Amino acid sequence: MINQLANFLTILSLTGGFFSIILSLENHFTFACWAIILSVIFDGIDGQLARRNPAPSEFGKELDSLVDVISFGIAPSILGYIFIYREFHFWATIALFVYLLCSVLRLAKYNITSKQTLANYFYGLPTTVSGGVLSSFVLIYRKQGGELLPAYVPLLFVVLVLALAWLMVSRVRYMNLDGIKEILGKNKFIIIVFLVIALVEAAIFKKVGITVFLLFLIYLIFSPVVVKNINHS
Repeated sequence: MINQLANFLTILSLTGGFFSIILSLENHFTFACWAIILSVIFDGIDGQLARRNPAPSEFGKELDSLVDVISFGIAPSILGYIFIYREFHFWATIALFVYLLCSVLRLAKYNITSKQTLANYFYGLPTTVSGGVLSSFVLIYRKQGGELLPAYVPLLFVVLVLALAWLMVSRVRYMNLDGIKEILGKNKFIIIVFLVIALVEAAIFKKVGITVFLLFLIYLIFSPVVVKNINHS
């Protein structure tokens, strides 16, 4: 039963990635970004269910990996390309191909790494986070129709894409959800309530894009520091 539920959540993650691609092609950037962010959420819940299963499914593992390529590799690449190609055609193509390549390499490396080695952390930035960072960045600067982006945004986006690509295939250690729960301990429910309140306030003041981007950025920057301190303590 747990396997079927986990696979259903994985398919929901795939659905988010698929619709993000369709919405990107239609220039509906806001909805395309949220589709990827929803995929991040479904993937996280799916991963927690899979860890609780005493008999993990090899089919589910392979399904999850293939879906991650689409939802956090291909979908953000297409979203990013359509978002900035008018201003940065050549470099957008190169940078986003490198990003897609690194996301595939990251997932392949994860699949052959012993899970005992990854008790509370990953080697390399998870593709879910990199997809979340890119989609939330676009959410901040989403444009409508032929509206031009500020001149610095395409360059900043390309630099961000390449930085995420490098982090995905690096040996930098990032906490997984089990590691985060262990760090938070009994405070995890308080943190969740705080995050919900922050997102509601951000929605009221129309700053959701910035808030979500900052949440991903906090993980991106501070997670390796926390892992390093834990292993040295």
